[in-house]
Amino acid sequence: MTGSPLVVFVTGASSGIGRASAVSFAAQGARVILLSRSPEALAAVEQECLRAGAHAVQIAVADVGVQEQVEAALDRAVDSFGGIDVCVHAAAVAAYGRLEDIPAEVFDRVVDTNIKGTAHVARAVLRHFRARERGTLILVGSVLGRISAPFMSPYGVSKWAIRGFARTLKLEAQDLPDVHVCEVYPGGVNTPVYQQSANYAGRVGRPPPLVVSPERVATAIDRVVGRPRARTGVGLANPVMILGFSAFPGVYDVLVVPLMKRLGISREPIEPHAGNVFAPQPALESTRGPWRGPLGLRRRASAADSDA
Repeated sequence: MTGSPLVVFVTGASSGIGRASAVSFAAQGARVILLSRSPEALAAVEQECLRAGAHAVQIAVADVGVQEQVEAALDRAVDSFGGIDVCVHAAAVAAYGRLEDIPAEVFDRVVDTNIKGTAHVARAVLRHFRARERGTLILVGSVLGRISAPFMSPYGVSKWAIRGFARTLKLEAQDLPDVHVCEVYPGGVNTPVYQQSANYAGRVGRPPPLVVSPERVATAIDRVVGRPRARTGVGLANPVMILGFSAFPGVYDVLVVPLMKRLGISREPIEPHAGNVFAPQPALESTRGPWRGPLGLRRRASAADSDA
């Protein structure tokens, strides 16, 4: 976009897709702003980005659910680097369980973080892009924004909302040909989100097959920056799930509950807990989760998981 190093603002940068994307841009010599609620994990990501070749790294400890914190982080980045070229909004939280089993305050916080947080980030970033008349905002959605799955209602509702946000914001930016709003929506990804999520289902969540790496999603994000497109799916199973949901709803509804119980929730028991919904869990922050291969087979976590 410019002759100088790209300036990339990444939310949810302490873990999973956000972390993988930050390191990917760092490897291209970008100046990277890392935002999350977890200062301990951000310090580790900062070192990863510097080792990868980042031109510069700035840490922003902030909660996307608080508009003032988002705006302060963006203003500081603009002051430091002169402007933002790309924003990757990957911050999100989730909760497992039937609706009646998920405490109201947990449901509300998931919705607030994922929906209002997206609005807070988009509002601040798009004001900046409009003033500059250029920039790319990438919202990390999910295949769950295109289908319905049981036992994840607050997360699913929020990802449907992000899909709508992306479409609406793209329309509102049509008067600016160099401002792009794009959605990248993966299926199952090997990240720690399944262990970090609040859980009232009695068993730990797991990524449904076919599972891809967070680095693969980061590669898709990088391609979108180079060649913006409104919607980009990541995952071979996505088209099959979307087709079943849209074209064969009766069959889909019969199959989705037993499939979710078998493929979307592991056999590992767990007591009810709020996960990282209200506060970060630095010990669980890493790029990859403890899953192996496209089937998402469970493996013992290793030191490589937190570094990769």
